[in-house]
Amino acid sequence: MKIFIIAEIGINHNGDINIAKKLIDIAKVSGCDVVKFQKRNPDICVPEHQKKVMRDTPWGRMTYLDYKYKIEFGKKEYDEIDQYCKERIIQWTASPWDLDSLHFLNQYHVPFIKIPSALLTNLELIQATVQTGKKIIVSTGMSTLQEIDEAINMIKKTNKAADYAILHCNSSYPAPTNALNLNCIQTFKQRYKCEIGYSGHEFGLTTTIASICLGATIIERHITLDRTMWGTDQMCSVEPQGLIKLVRGVRELNAAL
Repeated sequence: MKIFIIAEIGINHNGDINIAKKLIDIAKVSGCDVVKFQKRNPDICVPEHQKKVMRDTPWGRMTYLDYKYKIEFGKKEYDEIDQYCKERIIQWTASPWDLDSLHFLNQYHVPFIKIPSALLTNLELIQATVQTGKKIIVSTGMSTLQEIDEAINMIKKTNKAADYAILHCNSSYPAPTNALNLNCIQTFKQRYKCEIGYSGHEFGLTTTIASICLGATIIERHITLDRTMWGTDQMCSVEPQGLIKLVRGVRELNAAL
């Protein structure tokens, strides 16, 4: 079985469509199957007590809410991304962080919709995602087994025939190697009897590649042009040369297995 590799651009584009396109190119050249972004309605996602907090940014000093809007893509940018990915022959999708963003994404022909770890307990969002008819992938960083059970039960309750997968994940940014608990992949395979993958936030590549030996068939890693760039996710992301090595390693090990 071919391993499905997700290049998580997330918000590492810093609101710049040209950076997004460069990252799409890198993912394509590396041999990834899909690039993934994150979609938010900042008015909903930013807590009230944080909206007016002042923050120093590369664009000057502004409120946290203004900053979140600054790095958020709208329809114009996603239309451009959609067309660019068609030209480059690579798929794209995004993680919606609220119902508004889910409805926004549903207007595009994306291969799946990803529920981020932070929203695994948002059963309303999970139910609405299943109702789109698209494949749903859920990440499990920070979650208890009971919380994962509840999410999967909601998927099955909403649509018994739903196509879904679960990604094992440690939500530390970056995640210490001795806290990755890769054996959890096998626990998930036995417990949920569905497709299981791995979403890694560690510095290295070896552990991510090794996850397929434990049964992971989906691999997800954040990608960046440069780890020193501005942004919360840059440090746990894989740079271009590393992404090429990662994909090659996964493909070689998959063939060997």
